[in-house]
Amino acid sequence: QVQLVESGGGLVQAGGSLRLSCAASGRTFRNYAMGWFRQAPGKEREFVAAVSWSGSSTYYTDSVKGRFTISRDNAKNTVYLQMNSLKPEDTAVYYCAADRVPARTMAGTVGLPCDYWGQGTQVTVSS
Repeated sequence: QVQLVESGGGLVQAGGSLRLSCAASGRTFRNYAMGWFRQAPGKEREFVAAVSWSGSSTYYTDSVKGRFTISRDNAKNTVYLQMNSLKPEDTAVYYCAADRVPARTMAGTVGLPCDYWGQGTQVTVSS
């Protein structure tokens, strides 16, 4: 069993930065690929970024490449999403997810029912 708790969301002006954190409970954190997803009002939840269990492989949706960075610290059971050069279209509720599939599969499977989800954290980018 893995419980995920996100933090770090908030209100920021366009061009600003935020760092999201997702703290995981359980001793098996390192067995899971971790990902970030987001859902804007009136839209489907979409994939944002994923990181392999070792942290050596990362994947991003095209719209955030070069601006967002996903990383993980297995010693702290935490995954991060550094978001720079934020745009109003990045406004959404951001969710952390964990799954035993490879991070590549998490990135490439639309609507993947990940094993575990956090409760979400709101990110609002003003223009």
